Amino acid sequence: MEKGMKVHLLLKQPGGDILQIDERMWTADMIAALHHVNYLTVGGVEYETLEGRLNVDTQAMELLLAEVRHVKKLERKE
Repeated sequence: MEKGMKVHLLLKQPGGDILQIDERMWTADMIAALHHVNYLTVGGVEYETLEGRLNVDTQAMELLLAEVRHVKKLERKE
């Protein structure tokens, strides 16, 4: 894995459909970081990592993600 590994980012949509949102080579350091993180950002959008698998047929890692929906805090009026 000296050159890295191809990683497919798959978005699980609210209706259950799966959409590939990114594919790129990751370094060994980026893959190792997955042991310490639960969230990642792509194109300025934050995603939660749900699970991952190694696809031996395509020699790629696949990460299943869910988009993080940030809720705006309501200001308290007194």
